[in-house]
Amino acid sequence: MGKRLKSSRYITGFDGLRTLAVIGVILYHILPQSLPGGFLGVPIFFVVSGYLITDLLIQEKEERGFISIKDFYLRRFRRLYPALLTMVLVSSAYITLFQRNLLVNIRGIILSNVFYVYNWFQIKHHESYFAHFGGESPFTHLWSLSIEGQFYLLWPLLVILLLALIKKKGMIALVIFLGAFISALEMALLYHGGDPSRLYYGTDTRMFAILIGAALAFVWPSTKLRTQVNIGHRRFLDGIGTFALAGIILSFIFTSAQASGIYHMGMFFFSILSALLVAIVAHPGGDFNRLFTNPLFTWIGKRSYGIYLYQFPVMIFYESKVKVGNHPILNAIIEIALILVISELSYRYLERPLQFFDYRQTLSVIREAFRKDTMHMPRRYALSIAGLVVMVALIGALMQPKSNQMQANPVQATIAKNQAQTKKNNQTKAKPSKKVQANLEKQLTQKQINQAQNMSLTAVGDSVLAATSPSLQDIFPQMYVDAQVGRQVYMVPDVLKNLQAQGHLADTVLLVEGTNGAFNEEQLAQIMEVLGKRQVYWVNVHVPTKSWQNSVNKGIKEAGRKYPNIHVIDWYDYSNGHESWFYNDDVHPNKVGTDKFTNLVAQKILK
Repeated sequence: MGKRLKSSRYITGFDGLRTLAVIGVILYHILPQSLPGGFLGVPIFFVVSGYLITDLLIQEKEERGFISIKDFYLRRFRRLYPALLTMVLVSSAYITLFQRNLLVNIRGIILSNVFYVYNWFQIKHHESYFAHFGGESPFTHLWSLSIEGQFYLLWPLLVILLLALIKKKGMIALVIFLGAFISALEMALLYHGGDPSRLYYGTDTRMFAILIGAALAFVWPSTKLRTQVNIGHRRFLDGIGTFALAGIILSFIFTSAQASGIYHMGMFFFSILSALLVAIVAHPGGDFNRLFTNPLFTWIGKRSYGIYLYQFPVMIFYESKVKVGNHPILNAIIEIALILVISELSYRYLERPLQFFDYRQTLSVIREAFRKDTMHMPRRYALSIAGLVVMVALIGALMQPKSNQMQANPVQATIAKNQAQTKKNNQTKAKPSKKVQANLEKQLTQKQINQAQNMSLTAVGDSVLAATSPSLQDIFPQMYVDAQVGRQVYMVPDVLKNLQAQGHLADTVLLVEGTNGAFNEEQLAQIMEVLGKRQVYWVNVHVPTKSWQNSVNKGIKEAGRKYPNIHVIDWYDYSNGHESWFYNDDVHPNKVGTDKFTNLVAQKILK
């Protein structure tokens, strides 16, 4: 591996930027209601990576007269690959032993991460970033590492080409920025509402953040920024930094990952804001490098890769065993502590040692560890455990279910089947089957049955409604259903407006919302502004595996007190303690639970 460049400088404040980014991402995933825009930490990571990598490549070209592709690839491999491979194999081994419902597509998951194309694997298999239930994957977040891996593979070649073809660095920056704009424009043009996972995962629609950082490196080289500046320039730099930091923090607090504005250039402008902060932190003449440099930020920043890497396995495996909804803060603290401990172990015993390890000595190290007279017992134990993990992970890959993903996941299979039936029912008049009619006669009076058959009703909701809608339409054949996986409460006003414009918004409305996140009074007011004096029946949530369960149910209860035409259907209290009513995710009603859910809704609406 090549020697360190003489002209390069380590920008300590970048550890602070990584800290800001990883805190946003972790809080977004663990306590999304506390920081709904925390997902924007990923564009910060992208901008920092684009800037640093490009800056180093330019320095190498200027100092040595060439860019060593081999050395670049080796540096990236040593820094990133061991921890990624370890996380994937350990998680796969855990799944094989303790959570086999997640073995679906495990071979493809392992291989696509090995070759840094997992984001395209997710797109091909229609995996949603926003569907939080039904076998949520511990690998979901690795899409971003695949995008960075693809960038690392191609970027040094493109930098060499750009430097050869275009002499002015400002012009190169303009060309790169144009590429970033095209990427963001593609995201905007392809967004048509609904689940934006394709845009969220796509290299083509997410590359703009990395390219913005790369463009910055050509016009703001870290080694050519003046250390000494006059007080006017310093105040100007600090002013820009303050503006950018304030914008980032406000975006973390008030933005949502499913807001349409994010995909209509919002994320692009946020990336520009991030680039401004990167530029100010990189400048040695301002105060922001010092502001972002302290022992805590340095510790977190240096371990930010591991923290990001291990967050999802910890959360998914922990939350599958512990019902975090009743004590969200306590469980969030436990999860964060586990992530930090694992990240520290990874950094100390895996990432740092292997970053400088001579892989040509691998076989001799293994032979030495297993010699009878060796004193390297810890190394022998470590290698033995590693071998066992690899073996179990490979067994899991061989055990991958032969059936397709939808068949292997009963929740997704049910929802897919129900959505097709619901679409058909919406276009025709559903008729209750003889079995449903018999059940109705047991649960409802004849007067209620007649009322249900003739009641005009609109149902709007998330995946819980999607899982139960055909059963509801059997009882209420005039019901029009609009259910979408991953839908959150803030999206409901626009849905209601569209239904109203199409003539599908009845005088009685059933809301099955809150499964995917909390809501605030402003969002509630927007819903009621559309609904007006319509009678609203709002089913509260049973999501014991998510931190927002109690806050959502409290919000729905308070909404019922504030608005006399909101009637709360207490599904949580009715179903709590009846685990046999739910699929394994403890959220979506199974066949038994669907009957209970439908009966409860019918009794409340028809009483």
